[in-house]
Amino acid sequence: MGTRRGPPAPTTQNGRVREAVTQARRIVVKIGSSSLTTATGGLDDARVDTLVDALGALAAAGREVVLVSSGAIAAGLAPLGLPRRPRDLATQQAAASVGQGLLIGRYAAGFARHRLTVGQVLLTVDDVTRRAHYRNAYRTLRKLLDLRAVPIVNENDTVATEEIRFGDNDRLAALVAALVDADLLVLLSDVDALWTGDPTRPGSTRITEVRGEADLAGVDIGGAGRAGVGTGGMVTKVEAARIATGFGIPVVLTAAPLAGDALAGEPVGTFFHPARRRPAARLFWLAHATAPRGRLHLDPGAVQAVVGRRKSLLPAGITAVDGTFTAGDPVDLVDVDGASVARGLVNYDAVELPGLLGRSTSELAAALGPAYEREVVHRDDLVLL
Repeated sequence: MGTRRGPPAPTTQNGRVREAVTQARRIVVKIGSSSLTTATGGLDDARVDTLVDALGALAAAGREVVLVSSGAIAAGLAPLGLPRRPRDLATQQAAASVGQGLLIGRYAAGFARHRLTVGQVLLTVDDVTRRAHYRNAYRTLRKLLDLRAVPIVNENDTVATEEIRFGDNDRLAALVAALVDADLLVLLSDVDALWTGDPTRPGSTRITEVRGEADLAGVDIGGAGRAGVGTGGMVTKVEAARIATGFGIPVVLTAAPLAGDALAGEPVGTFFHPARRRPAARLFWLAHATAPRGRLHLDPGAVQAVVGRRKSLLPAGITAVDGTFTAGDPVDLVDVDGASVARGLVNYDAVELPGLLGRSTSELAAALGPAYEREVVHRDDLVLL
């Protein structure tokens, strides 16, 4: 989406304004179901209008805005006479089918007041993990922004199965922020910030800034949101912040009613500082946007070589193979305890590997030909987890 100007300048809080926020030109904003709807389902017009007005002001000022919005399933509950969010996938998909139209229609009407057009973009995991689909999603979002439209992104809940779901829109928002090379990700919730514990309990304090994992030590991150209509909680938001900041994108986490203040750079909510060094894009996607198709079990020597010395994985260090995959698929590399230590793109099909295990590449080349004198996973196609 154009050449990035480099990582945002370090955020300075002079008591009033976060400069990394005010200087951001391309912004991804995510809002959850509980911030848009009532507990029984149905869109809350006042809440939608408050959000739209804040984002409309940004777009009118020439800044690019992408909105990742939950709420389709929740919006479909009341029209279908469902008293609460369904547990089974088929009913969730039915509710999403009804609610998605209501959601995008409400956004279209709201942004029209600001003379802005919206475009609906529904994604599944495949759309940001498979290269051809990834390019298509990128081109669509880029063209919408070029045409001064506001992309409204949501998971395609009407067709997504358990195997191809993001699981929550917080992760989706972080991946979209990386996809569009955003300068800022704003996560809007029903809680005003990250707290050291349950904000309703005495002794919990608000965390204003997170510079690294040390700032999260001892933080008690709770479960789902208060309203009970969403799937995300603080756990998913912190993980989304880790993903985005790991790609060099700063993150603001705050409550939906404070969106205007947050986007104006006011020191509300929690600010997550970005990593100083951005990883290679392909390794970022390998770590965060792919689902492993199998597992390779490593002996202790191979774990040390891959993790400690950043070496390629050779057949001699593999003890077992799980899963069904083909060459080029992502697989997890696991240690003797079954814990994933790395993920990489495998150079062999699953059916080929059992006959190669424990053998050196020179031995394999002599017995099977020079095509087998290669790594199972090359170090350039491998990321540590």
